[in-house]
Amino acid sequence: MARSGWMKPVEPTRLSDHVSLGVLAKVFPPSLVNEVVTKVGAGEQRSRLLPAWMMVYYVMALALHAAASYEEVMRNLLGGLQWISHRTSEWSMPTKAAIFKARTRLGAPVMIELFDQAAKPFGLQTPRGFLAGLRLVSVDGTTMDLADTPANERAYGRPGTNTEFKSAFPQARLLGLVECSTHAIIGAVTGPYTTAENDMYPGLHHKLDSSMLLMADRGFFSYRSFKDSAATGAQLLWRVRGNMVLPVHEEFEDGSYLSAVYEGTKERRNNVDPIRVRVVEYAVGDGEKTSEFRLLTTILDPGIASARELAEAYAKRWEIELCFKEMKTHQRGPSVVLRSKTPEGVLQEIYGYLCAHYALRTLIGEVAAEFDEDPLRISFTRTLRAARRSMATRPGFYP
Repeated sequence: MARSGWMKPVEPTRLSDHVSLGVLAKVFPPSLVNEVVTKVGAGEQRSRLLPAWMMVYYVMALALHAAASYEEVMRNLLGGLQWISHRTSEWSMPTKAAIFKARTRLGAPVMIELFDQAAKPFGLQTPRGFLAGLRLVSVDGTTMDLADTPANERAYGRPGTNTEFKSAFPQARLLGLVECSTHAIIGAVTGPYTTAENDMYPGLHHKLDSSMLLMADRGFFSYRSFKDSAATGAQLLWRVRGNMVLPVHEEFEDGSYLSAVYEGTKERRNNVDPIRVRVVEYAVGDGEKTSEFRLLTTILDPGIASARELAEAYAKRWEIELCFKEMKTHQRGPSVVLRSKTPEGVLQEIYGYLCAHYALRTLIGEVAAEFDEDPLRISFTRTLRAARRSMATRPGFYP
């Protein structure tokens, strides 16, 4: 029964005309979504109840409501439950099967391209996020638990165990590039669990530029990887093994020294194609345990950044771990696996998570800039809850 005073529109209205986009449309505006849908060829030849642009927002909504059912997420995405309750004669809620078919039509490339185009650094220049005018960014990997289906296991693999039993879930590997001062993931590559992070890393090179100081843990170092990363124009600050041969060419007053790295022993002996580096060595302890650090940097002049400043900057590399925790523990849920049962759906869902996390972090960044606050001091979980409420209560109309 219609609400008193409510008038039926003259023109027929589709379900997709009343989508509450909430915080997602601010970061991923409809114009960009349409552009990407057209670019990857995911548009429809005919009018559908669940068009491609709507499913893009739906995939991101799934990442905001990880524990909700497919149908419940659709309800949250629509323009308010009150509107739904008074329009039952005009449309019917899509079934789970219809939603699955619409997600399949959409595919994964739309979400990958959308994230790649939208995700950019936005942190203000502050001592926390910059050193010598360079933006601090960090690269590292994590894994995502997947639905235990034969297709996902074949495509992504699963971790080994020391027993005769298989590990609980297949896993996908995710390699992220993170802006340390905002926890924004500004680049990502995904692949099977069996793929090494070093092999995935070149997929992030196009996200690097001369405004950045890239930090990486010792597992990433190789001569070729270091050389290719420096070729992007970014400055580097990478940790390396303590037993790596690094001849001292020149010592500085701050304790660092100039050296060079080579592709192999023969190249070092013949001084073939060296990469000049500056080495910073220090130890961190708590009275019981001491960890020794050895860093290579392409910032050769200690007048630009001293050894102490570089060591303090490298400590901020660990912000990437907190960023992954936000996405995996708070946004997804500590015991929740990705819901997609097909490899293509997994890829689509992962990038939905990345887009949703980036949208939340962008919102936090805007609020922090307005009130002159540190973005990392604004609660991610409170922002997440506010974004969920905005999708269910704030009507939005697609232009």
